[in-house]
Amino acid sequence: MNPNKKRILIVGGVAGGATCAARARRLCETCDIVVFERGQHVSFANCGLPYFVGDVIESEAKLLVASPDLFEHRFNIEVHTETEVTRIDRQARTIEVRDLKTGTYREEAYDALVLATGAQPIRPPLPGIDLPGIYVLRNIPDSRKIKAATAQASRALIVGGGFIGLEMAENLVALGLDVTLLELADQVLPPLDAEMAGYAAERLRANGVELRLGESAVSFEQHPERGLILHTSKGATLNTDLVILGIGVRPEATLAREAGLELGELGGIRVDPYMRTNDPAIWAVGDVVEVKNRVTGQWQLVPLAGPANRQGRVAATAIIHDFSCGEKEALPPLAFDGVLGTAVCEVFGLTVACTGASEKLLKRLSMDFEKVYLHPGHHSSYFPGAKPIHIKLLFSKTDNKILGAQAVGEKDVTRPIDVIATALMQGATIFDLENLELCYAPQFGAAKDPVNVAGMLAGNHQRGDFPLANWDELETTPALLVDVRSADEYAGGHVPAAQNLPLESLRDRIHEFPTDRDIWLICGVGQRAYYAYRLLAQNGLRVKVLSGGMKTYSARRRATEASG
Repeated sequence: MNPNKKRILIVGGVAGGATCAARARRLCETCDIVVFERGQHVSFANCGLPYFVGDVIESEAKLLVASPDLFEHRFNIEVHTETEVTRIDRQARTIEVRDLKTGTYREEAYDALVLATGAQPIRPPLPGIDLPGIYVLRNIPDSRKIKAATAQASRALIVGGGFIGLEMAENLVALGLDVTLLELADQVLPPLDAEMAGYAAERLRANGVELRLGESAVSFEQHPERGLILHTSKGATLNTDLVILGIGVRPEATLAREAGLELGELGGIRVDPYMRTNDPAIWAVGDVVEVKNRVTGQWQLVPLAGPANRQGRVAATAIIHDFSCGEKEALPPLAFDGVLGTAVCEVFGLTVACTGASEKLLKRLSMDFEKVYLHPGHHSSYFPGAKPIHIKLLFSKTDNKILGAQAVGEKDVTRPIDVIATALMQGATIFDLENLELCYAPQFGAAKDPVNVAGMLAGNHQRGDFPLANWDELETTPALLVDVRSADEYAGGHVPAAQNLPLESLRDRIHEFPTDRDIWLICGVGQRAYYAYRLLAQNGLRVKVLSGGMKTYSARRRATEASG
């Protein structure tokens, strides 16, 4: 070790730590950079673990993003795996390190320290939680254990209906196991709103997964013959061969806490926009930190690889800038200014994606918002293979800014969400969505792209050209409900109490509408109801539209039935 060199020590690899190390080397060739990783692998694709269990990814080697040898020979970065950092001495600027293979301790000095200790899976203190056959999925050794267990199993029980839970359900079904999924909330995918998550629940059930919503694990016990017994909050007794806990994760902040670094209310390390902690020589990145939500301004935990990578890049840039070494022109001002929580999940061919705030979050924070639903094809309907996608857009009533979006479908769901996420990052409004110029050819989209249409619907509402009825008031409204679909469509299912007056007949039947009562219109997906609104409003009637029509009504009804 050259005592004249600046020394950067990084605790933890994977996304944030490994990115920070590589970025620091690109900016500074003269620094000593050392990574300490408690696990066996310094950089691996943890998002691919469910698919390794399910044999979609056949080789474990495919999960390895970079090896210690690669770090050493390509980047001149020293990596110590199976090495645990046990203590930080902030005054002396040293860390205590334990070699897990030999049990020996040593001290390492630093000029800059980066904590990328990640998060640990939640294992609630339930009776029997540590019995054999109960697994978490966080790293490659975890996936090996689960993979070995599935070879001897016919039944699996997943506790938790988040992204990992759904991905594991799909992969275990593909292996031929009978799968039960237990979720405390009354919906799967808690980051989404219930009516949007309902599409995923429907797809899970259609593929044989038993969903038990609004139900939690109470205790586990060993079955006298084989497997495990789970007792639930609803008094059920479930037999299974293996259990996977997908309840969530919590920041692995013990090292930071014991060193006296500032933690937030959620248990994560508090950092500034440059990922610096309250100690000027210590930075933190990845799942261990709390981050600001760009929409609500609140602190939250977002254990996602994308933000972790960006944070690692920001921290490395800030460190090298502090050292006043490297090429200054290679050091643009970088800051991490929050997250949107943009995420995507696929389950049995159905893709679910979201960005920004959900409706339930906005309600919880008493934020003033409006929403529109649309159900377009993923490309032009006349071109073969068009599949419906379901989009929900949330926006501010006061300044028209986009607040969030969710989309579900079999095809091209990530594209509209990525476009809206980009607009969100720029502080765009719904009127900006109207005017976006996006790629169009019939096999890729529509002349009116779904993102444009979402902006048009929201923009028309804000201009007063498209008043929206409140879905939450459907059961209690005194308004006259009018279904403007055909008689055959109406007969196939309709909103209770809705009268059927097909769009094509309205001009001849305007005299049948009351002039002293609100009229709420509904159709299949919203388009015909909008046409009907324009016709009736111009005849002096008090009219509103139920956004998204029967498609939205059906989704909301499924969500209500699931929670009831």
